[in-house]
Amino acid sequence: MVKKSVDQDFALEAVTESHRRGFWKMFMLMVGFTFFSASMLAGGTLGQGLTFSQFIVTVLIGNLLLGAYTGVLSYIASKTGLSTHLLTRYSFGKQGSYLPSFLLSITQIGWFGVGVMMFALPFQKVTGLDIWPIIIVSGLLMTATAYFGIKALTALSFIAVPAIAILGSVTSTRAVGSMGGLEELMAYQPVETLGIAAAISVCLGSFISGGTLTPDFARFAKSKKIAVSTTLMAFFLGNSLMFLFGAIGTISTGQADISEVMFTQGLIIPALIILGLNIWTTNDNSLYASGLGFSNITKLPKKMLVIINGIIGTLLAMWLYNNFMSWLGFLNMTLPPIGAILIVDYFVRSKGSYEVFQNRTFSSVRIQAIAAWAIGVLCAVFIPGISPLNSLLGATVSYIILDKILEKNREQMMKKAG
Repeated sequence: MVKKSVDQDFALEAVTESHRRGFWKMFMLMVGFTFFSASMLAGGTLGQGLTFSQFIVTVLIGNLLLGAYTGVLSYIASKTGLSTHLLTRYSFGKQGSYLPSFLLSITQIGWFGVGVMMFALPFQKVTGLDIWPIIIVSGLLMTATAYFGIKALTALSFIAVPAIAILGSVTSTRAVGSMGGLEELMAYQPVETLGIAAAISVCLGSFISGGTLTPDFARFAKSKKIAVSTTLMAFFLGNSLMFLFGAIGTISTGQADISEVMFTQGLIIPALIILGLNIWTTNDNSLYASGLGFSNITKLPKKMLVIINGIIGTLLAMWLYNNFMSWLGFLNMTLPPIGAILIVDYFVRSKGSYEVFQNRTFSSVRIQAIAAWAIGVLCAVFIPGISPLNSLLGATVSYIILDKILEKNREQMMKKAG
């Protein structure tokens, strides 16, 4: 008998029980996912526009919302063993799922490119080397761990997470000390204030795209408890720490990225190490997720698509970096409705249980999901307040209503036909 080879990434099927992972592997993987320099830039934005006490409250609220959103998605993923892209087949339909897969995958390629550039620029500043060789080499290295899959992502996280947490904490402590201590930090007053709604929107927008793709990683957890707990801890610990580093750096030195703060402290080599590891742990996850998304669309192997996506993200790195804030606005509008529809479809429409993936015959396109997604985007654009939250609520309510209307019409048509 010929032994069937197993797809270690389970791009087009549910993760088997034999490939599930325990608490520490999942914890390191998820924290590494949230350790990203873009969150420090967002933290720097908050640090410039808020008092430190307002900053703490905003980050707690933002990460509470992110934790609730990602925790629910983690629960669904661990119960079904399915990635975000395969889960969307239930709500959007088989061909309809190509829309969220495309949006999420393109977004992750964008984050990958931003991350590559965020490493290349400081490295060039220190070494004086030409920028393009740095971009290409760093892009290839980050693509490599995504190519080798979940085991490589986890192994890198076990190295990077403690290093980033320790070095970042030491540097931030020194930065606070240079200001005159904790009392001076708490007494900080911003020159130009930022509204709380806008601040929470920045906090949510910084990782709402990654949060929507949480199932791609949480599906490997051995239990629902492990999946949800490690996800919640990652967003409260990892994401909050990145925001804190960014805010302290901006207030004390004017630099949001902790590596830039380390440069000002004369810690050149540690700065490059922490910068590289920080970006690498999220960039390989982003590329991994984009490979899964395009695999859902094309049915091509995830590893091949990771290479293609890595090349695209690397070549577009400079453009993506220069348009970062507009990209963040794009994320606020288009991605939260996808996760909202997935959650509502599972808990409301399907009563908390999906038919086994390989036994399910999927609809081609479910118009109610696409319409609800569009309504969610419009809510983010036109309703004042916290745009990611508006899009979540708009998609949730509209999907419930539209699904009931269309299902009722379908039942009536079947009765007439019968």
